[in-house]
Amino acid sequence: MSVELNHAIVHARDNRESAEFFADLLGLEITAEWGPFIAVGLSNGVTLDFATIPADHIAMQHYAFLVSEEEFDAAYARISERGIEHYADPHRRHPGAINHNDGGRGVYFMDPAGHAMELITVPYGGWTS
Repeated sequence: MSVELNHAIVHARDNRESAEFFADLLGLEITAEWGPFIAVGLSNGVTLDFATIPADHIAMQHYAFLVSEEEFDAAYARISERGIEHYADPHRRHPGAINHNDGGRGVYFMDPAGHAMELITVPYGGWTS
């Protein structure tokens, strides 16, 4: 059997707020709720399972998502419309901008729990055959 990522647990101050923020921003759906988890499904079958934990126990994580040009346009429009602080770089030196790395576009922003989110249209290093 090949190894595939099935799900990741994302710590949040409020699991519903974070799950809805993420799903709405990327045009995704909440796919399940059980116990302390609210799951958002990705197109490759992986779910992000948001779990509420005390804010002082949340360690910032980085989540990067490969999206189509159309999905990037839609998400970036929502980021801009909502006034979400965003950057062209992970060090937040270029506010209000996107990058054009490896022939694609990318943007960084924070989610409600303080996780660094990244959207890219081309994998780092570019597309390989």
